[in-house]
Amino acid sequence: MSAPTRRSLRQQAVAIDESPSAPAAWASVPTRSARRGLGRLLADALLWLAAIAGVACMVLVVVALTANITLIMFRTGSMAPTIPAGSVAVVQSVTASQVQVGDVVTVDREGNLPVTHRITSIATGANEGERVITMRGDANAADDPYPYTVQSVRVVLFSVPGIATVIVAMGNPYVLGGLTLGATALVMWAFWPRSPKDRRPRTETAGIGR
Repeated sequence: MSAPTRRSLRQQAVAIDESPSAPAAWASVPTRSARRGLGRLLADALLWLAAIAGVACMVLVVVALTANITLIMFRTGSMAPTIPAGSVAVVQSVTASQVQVGDVVTVDREGNLPVTHRITSIATGANEGERVITMRGDANAADDPYPYTVQSVRVVLFSVPGIATVIVAMGNPYVLGGLTLGATALVMWAFWPRSPKDRRPRTETAGIGR
């Protein structure tokens, strides 16, 4: 059997070019490529967002550890409307001598849940670092039943309403598992090796056009 000549190859290319199905097949190649390109861009954007979120979380953890910053959630509306129920507040641990009347602080109570109210009065305690503070919730008509003798408190820096349920949900093992699986699938899809077949139709088309 003789080897195909250049003329015979050219005739085959012309025959393929004139076939009714060829233009439709070639037209689908750019569409598939555009879809793959768009998917790739979307995956890259999501990966960048995940990376930025991860860096932000690490920075927040470092700041929280070095500056004694924690989060507290409000289940009741005793501080409404300033801090409504369902809010999350960022608090910083400070010595009692640093607080002033009007500050919103969290006081730990032995055997009970912490209370977060606004300071209405401050008195000196038994020593220099001790303070006796009276507090009241913004939604309450009277001060708390008894004053609090403290050496340190957690002062509220700011609060975000309505995200307590989100933070609680993040602690659910099913939610954490779903987020982990979703992130894993995204990374695998973005970095999975692409098949050489994705580039084959474009190469063949370029060869026929010569």
